[in-house]
Amino acid sequence: MTDDSGEPTTPIRVLLADDEPGIRAGLRLVLQHAEDITVVAEAANGAEAVAEAARTPVDVALVDIRMPVLDGLAAIDQLIRLDPRPAVVMLTTFGEEENVTRALRAGASGFLLKDDGPHELISAVRAAAAGDAVLSPGVTGLVVKRMLEGDPPVGPDDPEAEAAHRIAALDPPEREALALLGAGMPNLEIALRLGISPDSVKTVVDTLLDRTGADTRVQAALLATRAGLVPR
Repeated sequence: MTDDSGEPTTPIRVLLADDEPGIRAGLRLVLQHAEDITVVAEAANGAEAVAEAARTPVDVALVDIRMPVLDGLAAIDQLIRLDPRPAVVMLTTFGEEENVTRALRAGASGFLLKDDGPHELISAVRAAAAGDAVLSPGVTGLVVKRMLEGDPPVGPDDPEAEAAHRIAALDPPEREALALLGAGMPNLEIALRLGISPDSVKTVVDTLLDRTGADTRVQAALLATRAGLVPR
């Protein structure tokens, strides 16, 4: 497989973590039809997922929220500390906002329903590998809103003051990029707004995450909203 310039590309390496073998088989069957994606590891619980990702570097980990031994929510913290760090996309059969927001707070790149179609699954893997949040702009806005509703009251732990402090060192172009992230825009749209290439956007996003201390795009979106860069 080659990219648009004719250069060979490396397939996106995926880890599947779900305690139901049938679910893993179904996910694997869908993903094997995408030429740019390869399943390199599988796990039946969160502890196995962490061990597999440490042994076999992966780009994207599709992780079930509910698993024995170590559930998906508990596994996120360990997965995002690996080097290289995989993008973690949570799999769930539930639409529970509590689980979604907990996963995103923990550092997940997004979530995917198990009954989403093949196109959605493949697109989600590609988006996560590219550094995009696996949430539509509308869902991102809803999740950020729910997370903001859980903010503590203004006081010593004022989240708005903390957000302002964390973005204080950003220059105007970086603030503009963070505001676009906060609006839930995908990389391609951010590239068009900033007049740069999609590949450059990923570098910009990585820099923003590093400079603000955010683990994921959704956490960066939350930070941008708390800091007043995006209207609530």
